[in-house]
Formats: sequence, C-alpha cells, structure tokens
Amino acid sequence: MSRPTGGLLIGAAAAPLVLISVILGLVMAVGGAQQNCNSGGTRPVGVVVDPASIPEGTAIAGYGKAQLINAAAIVEAGQALGLDVRDQTIGVMTAIGESSLQVIGYGDAAGPDSRGLFQQRDNGAWGTYEDRMDPFISATNFFKALSKVEGRPFLEPTIVAHRTQNNADPYHYAKYWTAAVQIVEYLAGVDTPLIEALGNTICSTLQTANGQVSASGWANPAAGPLTSQFGMRTNPVTGVYRLHAGTDFGGGGCGGPIWAAQSGVVTFAGFDSGGNGTIKIDHAGGITTAYLHMFEDGILVREGDNVQAGQQIGRVGNSGNSTGCHLHFETRVLGEPTDPVPFMAQFGITLG
Repeated sequence: MSRPTGGLLIGAAAAPLVLISVILGLVMAVGGAQQNCNSGGTRPVGVVVDPASIPEGTAIAGYGKAQLINAAAIVEAGQALGLDVRDQTIGVMTAIGESSLQVIGYGDAAGPDSRGLFQQRDNGAWGTYEDRMDPFISATNFFKALSKVEGRPFLEPTIVAHRTQNNADPYHYAKYWTAAVQIVEYLAGVDTPLIEALGNTICSTLQTANGQVSASGWANPAAGPLTSQFGMRTNPVTGVYRLHAGTDFGGGGCGGPIWAAQSGVVTFAGFDSGGNGTIKIDHAGGITTAYLHMFEDGILVREGDNVQAGQQIGRVGNSGNSTGCHLHFETRVLGEPTDPVPFMAQFGITLG
C-alpha cells in the first residue's frame, strides 16, 4: 500500500485528489450541520418560563395544560439552581418517562412507596411524602442529585437520567427526549441549541482542551499524550511485526473519557474477535473511525446510535490486545487505515 501526500492511505494506488476533496467535503458538511449544538464558546444557558402564560386547551407533544404546568415547575426548579437548558430538559424528559408529567400517588416499583412526577421513593433521599408530591420541590431534589453525576455534559441525556434515578434500563428515557425538547422550547418561547433526537445527543460545548469541537466540526478523541504512532511495528503482546493501524493515547488513564471524533452512526459497539472493547462510527462519505480497548462498562453507546462530534462515547480501558489502559484510535478512508495525526490535522485537531 502507498500513502499519498497528506497521509491518506487509499489502497494500492493513490486516489485522485478530486475524490479526496469530495470525501472530505462531505464529511465537513456533516460536521457543519451540528455546529449549532456542539460549538459556540459557551454551554447553553438556562431558560425562564411562565406557567401562567399557558392557555387553556394547549397540547404540546401530546401533553395538556396540567402536564405542561408540571413541566414548567421542573424548568423553574432547574433555573433556580442555576442549571442550563440541557439539564432542565433532562428533568422534563425524566418526568415524562416516570409519570407522563403527572403528580401520581402510586408507583410501579415492588412496593407502594414511589410518588410524584419522578416516582421518588421513601428512602430518605427524596424528602417527605409532601416533598415528593410537590412538583417544584421534587424537581429541586432531582436536580440536586443530577448535579452530582460526574461528567454529565459529556453523557447522553438518558444516561444522566439513569444515573440520577437508577432506572433498571439506562436507555428507558431516550424516547422521551424529543417531546421534552419541544415542551421546554414552547414553555420558554425560544429555540434552544438542543437537537430533537432519541435522547442520545449531547448538545453542549465541551470545555476541555481535549475533546473540544473544532470550527470544522471535528473533536480530539481522548486526552494525550500519544504513546504509540501509526505505522509498522512489533506488537508488544503478540510479538508479530505488522501495521499498527492507529494512534494510541494515554487517555487520562483508566476510565478517562473517549469522545467521538465526528458526528455519525455507530456501526459496532462491543468486543471484536481479539477481545478488544470496540466502537466503530461511520461518518459518511467513506470516512470511519474506531476506538479500542474499552471494558464492557466503558462502552457508552450502542449500535445504531447517532452520535455528535465531541460526545463521550466510552471510557479508556485495557481490554483485549493491550498492555495498559489507553485508547487505540483509527481513521479510515474507503476502508483503508490512514495515519490519524495528519488526517485530524486537516480539521484543526492536534492529537496528543
């Protein structure tokens, strides 16, 4: 195989520069479509609502006035705590998934103690019965717990809700995200940077040096430093001399965040034949990326998920063909591996 100028490895012969330009143009177009959500310098601020402004007969996303008033109480509770619109919307999404935005005095748990908008249990963590039946107080307690979720700006909304509520299914809330976005935008009377999708969008600017989305819509996949470069080498585990088809990152150590390098669709999330915890993403236009060596609990997306540039998709691990916790990151063009360092440099991303 030969490597043309710029480090793009395109099989036995260099692809015409026109083809490369077309491919990169398509990918940059995909990334550009996400800029309103994933870049701009600051995270989305909180919104203010007025429950008294909801007229009779209103129905948004299938929810009537009484339910919208409860949603407004949730948004107000988040605003009072200084949370942003994404957190406020996660609160509404969670209450839709728990109670359909109704203050109900019964639950679906194995015992009659779940109550209110969030189906909070009588375990001391959620306050008194009266607290759990009060929309504003119960939402305030929900948001206080949500605020303790580590790394929540980089997690899918449904995962944030799951870690707050401890629901048995981490993806239970995902299907309510679109309705929550519509409700919050109606109540606030503004368009937010949130994307109406299946609860697996991040929609907040990343404030870290690594993982930040560039102007071209690409992101650094992990924290540095680089520990092994792309190219031929002797594999430290197998002793076989072969192509190291990616670049390795220290990744901030075991459990460090792994971010999607670009928006796209997850085509694989699991363990490959070598036992490597792997995520593969198709970015369209013949461009794919791969992320290796996560443990099972470090794979945070599923096949078929739509992910955004800069979204946390995993945690650094040491599974499979690995001698220590790190991220092995691959970029491929038309199925052929290419050196990630010059490839990402084209999009304003310096690896390591």
